[in-house]
Amino acid sequence: MTTLCKTYSAKAGDITHGWYLVDASGKTLGRLATEIARRLRGKHKTIYTPHMDTGDYIVVINASKIRVTGNKVKDKIYYRHSGYPGGIKSESFGHLRARKPERIIELAVKRMLPRGPLGRAVFRKLRVFPGETHNHAAQTPKPLDIGGPAIEAM
Repeated sequence: MTTLCKTYSAKAGDITHGWYLVDASGKTLGRLATEIARRLRGKHKTIYTPHMDTGDYIVVINASKIRVTGNKVKDKIYYRHSGYPGGIKSESFGHLRARKPERIIELAVKRMLPRGPLGRAVFRKLRVFPGETHNHAAQTPKPLDIGGPAIEAM
């Protein structure tokens, strides 16, 4: 009779969080965001455990050069609410990209993560910058090519 293998459950001491650098210029928003969310959560690792934070830190640069397909630049609408009656605000993708380009990637990734304390802890490991420069050079992030091929400028 064969013995059954035990399922591995990661302990806090077993987990190491790496730092990775992603260039978002010319990449499609959804394809990039799904891979970032997967790596923040740690699902690419063999020690993945659903109730533990096994993911890596992700630094995204060139968020202002993110691309979307179709007419989403003017048709995609982002909503927020102040909490007061009549306090709903809306903004198109194009206006949000001009005003706060890092917010687009943050919202896309945050909505792909679980809600609750673990999801908030995982989201805090995402750092997004609109341009080429970032302030995490001391962590020596390794370059990571994700998001598929870049879309040519329209």
